[in-house]
Amino acid sequence: MRQHSHHGTLASACLAALLSGVLPADVSLRYPSPPRADVSEDYHGVVVADPYRPLEELDAPATRAWVEAEAKLTHGYLAGIPQRAALHSRLLALYSYGRCGVPFTAGGRYFYAANSGHEGQSRLYAAAALDATASVAVDPNALSPVGIVNERSGYVASRDGRLIAYGVSPGGSDWTEWRIRDLTTGQDLPEMLRFTKYYAPVFTRDGKGLYYSAFPAPKPGAELSTPDLEDAVYYHELGTPSSADRRVLYDQTHADWQYQPNLSDDGRWLVVRVGEGEVGDKGRENLYLLDLEAPTPAAVPVVEGFEAAYNYVGSEGGRLYFLTSLEAPNGRVIAIDPASPAKTNWRSVLPEGPDAIDLNESSVTLVDHQLIVQSLHDAHSRVVRYGLDGSERGEIALPGPGTARGFGGRADDRETFYSFNDLVTPPTVYRLDLESGRATRWRAPRVAFDPGAFEEEQVFYPAKDGTHIPLLLAYRKGLKLDGDNPLLLEGYGGFGISNLPRFEPSRIAWLEMGGVFAVASIRGGGEYGEAWHRQAILTHKQLVFDDFIAAAEWLIARHYTSTPRLAIHGRSNGGLLVGACMTQRPELFGAAIPQVGVLDMLRFDRFGQGAGWEGDYGSPQDPGQFRALYAYSPVHNVRAGVRYPATLIITADHDTRVMPMHSFKFAAALQAAQAGDKPVLLDVTLNAGHGGGEALAQSSALDIYSFLAHNLAMRSR
Repeated sequence: MRQHSHHGTLASACLAALLSGVLPADVSLRYPSPPRADVSEDYHGVVVADPYRPLEELDAPATRAWVEAEAKLTHGYLAGIPQRAALHSRLLALYSYGRCGVPFTAGGRYFYAANSGHEGQSRLYAAAALDATASVAVDPNALSPVGIVNERSGYVASRDGRLIAYGVSPGGSDWTEWRIRDLTTGQDLPEMLRFTKYYAPVFTRDGKGLYYSAFPAPKPGAELSTPDLEDAVYYHELGTPSSADRRVLYDQTHADWQYQPNLSDDGRWLVVRVGEGEVGDKGRENLYLLDLEAPTPAAVPVVEGFEAAYNYVGSEGGRLYFLTSLEAPNGRVIAIDPASPAKTNWRSVLPEGPDAIDLNESSVTLVDHQLIVQSLHDAHSRVVRYGLDGSERGEIALPGPGTARGFGGRADDRETFYSFNDLVTPPTVYRLDLESGRATRWRAPRVAFDPGAFEEEQVFYPAKDGTHIPLLLAYRKGLKLDGDNPLLLEGYGGFGISNLPRFEPSRIAWLEMGGVFAVASIRGGGEYGEAWHRQAILTHKQLVFDDFIAAAEWLIARHYTSTPRLAIHGRSNGGLLVGACMTQRPELFGAAIPQVGVLDMLRFDRFGQGAGWEGDYGSPQDPGQFRALYAYSPVHNVRAGVRYPATLIITADHDTRVMPMHSFKFAAALQAAQAGDKPVLLDVTLNAGHGGGEALAQSSALDIYSFLAHNLAMRSR
């Protein structure tokens, strides 16, 4: 809404360009001239030129004109690809299937997001029983102005199920406005929680108010560039103006700290995780408790010093349960008495095991007075139930190697729900009876393809140092290892985030065209716990790129593909991965797609969430870390006279997490340096942020797979 109004000019300029004619994809490209300046900075005695610094001014007339020209060029190129029309029709069919999210319950009601396959975003439904007729509780498609509701964290119900808070991101940015709907009347309450990011609010047990985390209002026109500083926890009492909200936790001496609030099941304890930057990014948090029954609740430190992760699991019998990496890189579960929270009083519930528990997900839940633990076994899910005394109650059988998500609920619930998917199986929702341990399928989508036509294969390849790295592949049955298969390799490799099997409708079109898909679980992620993550951070970040390059070399050596037929793709930190690998080994790849990537490693910390990434990347202000960053920073390692692979650089005009300037600078540098005949294109998605809704994913997929189909010489379907 208002905080994004300055982007009307940029969006309008791009939209006008999209209305122009079609450019045949095989003609010589003339790249527009970007604004330049004679700018350089001295980093610890090294003078670094930054000629494209003006592109950081997103709404400057010169930047807008350049983006408009780039949009015209890119649209003309993509529209002229012969395979695009057939691919567009196939993607429409693949995305047009009915699907349902994992249900949650409140006040005796069931809530779940569902989509018939024809809505831009899924609607939230409410029903009195699982088999009862459901009614629409929230329809994001009807919002005015249109905003994106994040299905994963975008709905929070009051305990009695009468109120639903839902987060709306205008333009798809990380800035989120939380609205509150009274389900009795079907109307939103007049108040709104504004200037939040990343963290969902929590209702008090009586439903009379909410605790939430928010930043100061950014200056108009600076929404994308404003650093994430001065976050705090506030309390909002329903029926009062937001201006009267009370700040309950804030540390003015640490402006970079961010706060994630949680509430114990009895409503007494406000549990606040605190990160240096985004909570969870560094895998190191402080932990504070506020006794809401005290006359004047004050924050009591439980853990300070950012020594380990502390993910709140739930509460039972006056104890608070946490998943922690303290003295356990693979994760363990502890119980804390909030009345006596000293470490000496902590109780170990589940010790560290051989498989990692993902610290970036809700991997441990407390439902039906038991713990449900989702661990990772060779980069796929394993789920086991435990008693609160640590005794094992049995493993939950999954349909195969894939990814299970869900298992939410409260301590007194007797059932829970989860979804399962893999590379070629769309998410299927199951109901788990926690008394019997029996799981039954609740909702399975009907899709416009035959999953049996494809197969998945997990292999392990040796990294440069000999470490075995999991590599998951999907392809049409009957694949011939003749080195002539188009192959798309993806990776991430950062922040302890695990790369697990995940279904994507557009990938089916790629497989149907004869493409192979591969995802490498490289170091820097969390597939094998915090030790796997921390091997490849700070001055050791190059290990991430070495692991990914080794995957590409292995696939070529085993004749799955060859260089002219090999493409790489990654998003966000994965965009950095692609940018670094294609500048280090341009001869190895036929095509590269860095999407919403972090590409200027000397200025990433000056915008948006960037300062919070220093735990993984390091700081350009540190001499040793600067040298490592400078050595792989994609923007700074583009070299004139090099033949780079065909490249499609994708960003979004409302990306407040990774500022578009990263992609702008990389595109300008790469276009100027390209010595070969392969295209270098900039694709700016309008009214979108770092993530995106279903319609946005479909649009992005059409551009990606059209580009790859043409540049890897794939046939039409």
